[in-house]
Amino acid sequence: MRLSVVMPVYNEHATLETILKRVEDTKLAEEIILVDDGSTDGTRDLLPDLASRFPHVRVILHEKNQGKGAAVRTGIAAAQGELILIQDADLEYDPRDYPVLLAPIDEGIADVVYGSRFLGAPRRVAMFWHMVANKLLTLMTNVLFNSILTDMETGYKLFKREVIQELPLNAKRFDFEPEVTAKLLKRKVRIYEVPIRFNPREYSDGKKIGLADAFEAIFTLIKYRFVD
Repeated sequence: MRLSVVMPVYNEHATLETILKRVEDTKLAEEIILVDDGSTDGTRDLLPDLASRFPHVRVILHEKNQGKGAAVRTGIAAAQGELILIQDADLEYDPRDYPVLLAPIDEGIADVVYGSRFLGAPRRVAMFWHMVANKLLTLMTNVLFNSILTDMETGYKLFKREVIQELPLNAKRFDFEPEVTAKLLKRKVRIYEVPIRFNPREYSDGKKIGLADAFEAIFTLIKYRFVD
């Protein structure tokens, strides 16, 4: 099945070319949809050149910053492949894991695959409190929706197109992860987890998610437990 990679981009001038090369090197992506969410650091100036050099790249522009969730929703709506994968542009997630992510769908045992940072694959030793927050949010997800996820907040989520494009999504920021997870679990969609590499960047390197987003995730999980 054809794979569309959706890449939300906001102020990733330093890493964008590198991650595009890594995605292209997998030779698995039929299209790479870059959604620039109003970058102000010079990223947008790079896009015409990158689109001309990387054959599978499509560029979509948000004229002003709307948030990661809004950029992801734009990319999902535009994707044409039978499979849609979210890929951050900051080098935390490694495209060499694409075959691992694709395997459960290829085997016919999943409709959605989450790449878990907590199932034993190699990872950089850093960001302890960020890990604690992730695990607490995942625990809350499991309690609310009777699941056994290990990493709700993972950035690597792979969907069959008909599953994700038919899902009503409203997220604008980092609430995309809890919203999409809650709605998938309520619909009893077949979700598998697989181990992935993880190389977290520090806040000094431009990491954007923060404490306020954790509280927003809590609110989102509770909200979508009771409404759709």
